[in-house]
Amino acid sequence: MRNPLPPVPGKLLELEVSDDLKRGTPLATLIAAPSEEDGDAGLEEIGGVRPTGKAGDVQTVPAGGVRWLAGVGDGEPKQYRKAGAALVRAVTSALEEDVKAGQKTFRAFAVELPEDAGAEHIEELAFGLLLGGYRFTVTAEDPKPSLRTVRLITRHEVDLERVRELAAASAFARDLANTPSNVKTPAWLADTAARVAGGIPNLTVTARDEKWLAEQGFGGVLAVGGGSAAPPRLIELEYRPRGATTHLLLVGKGITFDTGGLSIKPADGMHLMRTDMAGGAAIIAAVRAIAALRLPVKVTGLVPAAENHVSGSSYRPGDIVRHYGGKTTEVGNTDAEGRMVLADALVYGIKKHKPDAVIDAATLTGAMKVSLGVRTGGVFATEDELAERVAKAGERVGEAWWRMPLLEDLAETVQGSLGDVRQAPGGPGGIVAALFLREFVGDVPWAHLDIAGPARADKTYADVVPGATGFAARTLVELVASYA
Repeated sequence: MRNPLPPVPGKLLELEVSDDLKRGTPLATLIAAPSEEDGDAGLEEIGGVRPTGKAGDVQTVPAGGVRWLAGVGDGEPKQYRKAGAALVRAVTSALEEDVKAGQKTFRAFAVELPEDAGAEHIEELAFGLLLGGYRFTVTAEDPKPSLRTVRLITRHEVDLERVRELAAASAFARDLANTPSNVKTPAWLADTAARVAGGIPNLTVTARDEKWLAEQGFGGVLAVGGGSAAPPRLIELEYRPRGATTHLLLVGKGITFDTGGLSIKPADGMHLMRTDMAGGAAIIAAVRAIAALRLPVKVTGLVPAAENHVSGSSYRPGDIVRHYGGKTTEVGNTDAEGRMVLADALVYGIKKHKPDAVIDAATLTGAMKVSLGVRTGGVFATEDELAERVAKAGERVGEAWWRMPLLEDLAETVQGSLGDVRQAPGGPGGIVAALFLREFVGDVPWAHLDIAGPARADKTYADVVPGATGFAARTLVELVASYA
């Protein structure tokens, strides 16, 4: 097998904005759904096809100057994202069919926008176009033919740099999480983070190895990673723009594969645990995008990376683990490993960097999938203002979040008897896990993002395709931008 290496972020479709159509370029037209008053009479046939206008509905036109009709529903901006994603998938499929049929290959197409489409609509369309055709494969076959350029036909002037970087962050986070774990060791993840940060002003990446972790007392990371032949790492990304006065700490769970350890997971679904570092992937991708956009906010990203494996050196239920900073944890379930590595990184990051606020992201608990499903992330926060910032940032970039409670009447359940705290005391899983992490953040404003549900998808929707979704990456970029 060829080792898959994520491409340099940003190597997506090229988007051009123009007010005319280049001769010979296949054309798609965006069509709004008819009003209730007009019904079907509100839309005329185009090339022998009567468009539905339904959001995400793409129709092929057999004759004429237009080849595809893509519906945008009621014309709300979010419908343009759905239309763009469905359109790029349909066009890619048509390209592959043309190649199979031996026809002349096109690598670009144009999209004609309605007159009333503004900058926000164009940005949402761009998100869908850039991410809707995402693919990740490891194969001996030659790569399938792919699109290179989309020309947006509009008279509006729009700067798509921000959209490109946000989409690239999502795609890069997907690449990292989708990479198979026989390649994606903690060391590989650290090396990849350093590689993609190269050349970006004011951004540095440092990888701490197992020897350093032992010297510094990262007991949680070492315990979780102790059962694997691939030793753990702490990945530290530092973005230091001149003149920045606000400093945010972002921490992401980086479990490159999770067997559950001695509390082993069922075989069904274990193959998906290559994506158990999706929180860490979101942090790496977001910090890189923040630096590329040159946002005037100081940001530190920490990704404690380890493989939770089964061997004679695995940590055990009943162990007492001493974390960085000295606090001890009673281990109840080795499959609750994410909170173990996050606890070390949270204390270390807060002590060393003294941030103004801390946000962590993790595929932490299956309970969140039960609570919120697989398209919404959970937000636990010690301050209302921070929780609101996260939710609004997500809304602006098309990621849904829901505030979850830090129930004080459950706080005593995480208090230990042999150690300071208990790792898996039972009770409502997502809330108890958040309360455990809160024990390691002190008085710093803190938000915990549990993305166990939306970090993976098993079917296509909006700009998401099956596999890792890159969820949280662009929310984090937009959140940091809100402090600029």
